[in-house]
Amino acid sequence: MSDEKRRFRVKIAGEDYTIIGNSTSDHMNTVVKIVEEQFEEIREMMPNLSKERAAVLLAINAVSDQLYKEEKVEELQNLLDSHEK
Repeated sequence: MSDEKRRFRVKIAGEDYTIIGNSTSDHMNTVVKIVEEQFEEIREMMPNLSKERAAVLLAINAVSDQLYKEEKVEELQNLLDSHEK
């Protein structure tokens, strides 16, 4: 990842966004694709849900997934550390 900030213009759920970050275009395209897919899944399961509420649920799911992955990384790091001793 580069330290240089880039602007990415994307469309998510029919809305235009400018995202500023130091990710690659490929990375951001993948992120946007996954967000779009997950957003659509939520809207299909709950079609009467507003875009705003669907976005909040998507954010909650994303943070929950991140916490599970961080716990798994910590668990694996502890296992590695115990084998190195």
